[in-house]
Amino acid sequence: MAILKNQTKWEDLYYYRKSLVLYQMTVAFCRRFLPKYGDRTVDQMVQAARSGKQNIVEGLADGVTSTEMELKLLNVARSSIKELREDYLDYITAHSLQLWNSKHPRYNALLRFCRTHNDLSDYEPHFEKWNDEELANCAVTLCHMVDKMMTTTLEKKEKDFVENGGIRERMTATRLGRRQTQNEEIAALKARVAALEAENAALKARLNALE
Repeated sequence: MAILKNQTKWEDLYYYRKSLVLYQMTVAFCRRFLPKYGDRTVDQMVQAARSGKQNIVEGLADGVTSTEMELKLLNVARSSIKELREDYLDYITAHSLQLWNSKHPRYNALLRFCRTHNDLSDYEPHFEKWNDEELANCAVTLCHMVDKMMTTTLEKKEKDFVENGGIRERMTATRLGRRQTQNEEIAALKARVAALEAENAALKARLNALE
């Protein structure tokens, strides 16, 4: 049994790629639509977006040796994304903008776009073109998608942890497995020695009979 788990390539995960989009989108949003000085919301939003992205990376990296730390950091990432979503919702409300729902004429198109596009290069051309309502609704949609995907991931990882344990359990299982193998090897050697001793005794008996 392998003690260390394989390193997950977070660059391939949709929720990581979307979290990277959210970070860069939030930096552009705050630069364009929030005051440069005197508004703590800027720091809070950028930090929440960065925390979401960075804790995904740190959690998956730490998951090689510690499932417990992986779960903890991924939960931190998820909480940061939820916090970011609330900041965008607050902005929409405070600026009397429209939150797009299923009745909005552009809602379905936005939903399809966010579902089928995961890379920064897909969104970056719109950072300077979309107005604040468009960017905010896109960010809210992405936050919701990342949260949903991470929830599914965390449920799977928690189930795996309950069933298979973490590195301590894998180390114990490996030691026990090695000990079992050693015991089997020793037992096989003892049986071989006993067989050789019996064969030797039989040969001696035959020699004595010949004499």
